[in-house]
Amino acid sequence: MRVVIDTNIIISALFFGGLPDKFLKLVFEEKIKAVASAEIISEYIETDSEFAQKANRRIQSNTLEQIIYPIEIILPKTKVEICRDPDDDKFIACAIDGKCKCIVSGDKDLLELKSFKNVEIVTVREFMNEWTRI
Repeated sequence: MRVVIDTNIIISALFFGGLPDKFLKLVFEEKIKAVASAEIISEYIETDSEFAQKANRRIQSNTLEQIIYPIEIILPKTKVEICRDPDDDKFIACAIDGKCKCIVSGDKDLLELKSFKNVEIVTVREFMNEWTRI
């Protein structure tokens, strides 16, 4: 299964662990395929740097480099203008062009959409409950 991972899931896994960290292990184990654009990867890096400065240390042993390594990088061509926060449109465009089943997110604006063009937008808990039968 192909998915796009919202930045808040990455940051939650890196700094807080829990279910987001278990979800990312599925990416490491190649049980799911994560897809991102260069713009999304840049957001991961920028946000990780901001959190690392605030936290003064990482709680989890995973590093952003370990998370990014198995991600398939694509160049989205679809233009999407549907989100209340235009910065979130890049996740939907990536999911459409990456032929993804869903976007895993904790972002209320994205989650409010529920789906767009056959791409479901789900929380990490919904993903884990529905697709991994935990």
